[in-house]
Amino acid sequence: MLSAALSLGLGLSLTAAGSPAFAAGPAPNGAQIYTRCAACHTATGRGVPGAFPPLGADFRSQATTPAGRRYLSLTVIKGLMGPLTVEGRTYRGMMPAQGGLDDAAVAAVLNHVGTVIARVGPPFRAFTPAEVAAARASGAKLTAADVAKLHP
Repeated sequence: MLSAALSLGLGLSLTAAGSPAFAAGPAPNGAQIYTRCAACHTATGRGVPGAFPPLGADFRSQATTPAGRRYLSLTVIKGLMGPLTVEGRTYRGMMPAQGGLDDAAVAAVLNHVGTVIARVGPPFRAFTPAEVAAARASGAKLTAADVAKLHP
């Protein structure tokens, strides 16, 4: 059966252990995914004062610690609800969960923000799909309000 699938070009390959694995597709486009975010945070990531926070130095600062990286991943996965203070301003809006994004897509959009949108702050280290998967698993029972409380 496996050899038939391989000969039909179904994108299967064998792992080192000899079990089937699907061939990786193209990497998600973080810039394209960010268009969802730009509706509120704007194309430049400056946000809207009083409504939507900027994605700048605070993003870069969060991305320097394990807890902050988990928070950023969960923000995309679960959304946010409740008060949040960024750059001295309090925001009380709600950010919806960005449904339909797998771990690679979440990592791609976070990496786009960290390299293109948020250019001020500490050096940025790229997110990996495995890191996002770990955050997703550890935050499975959290609500958007719980995620907002993770912001220091």
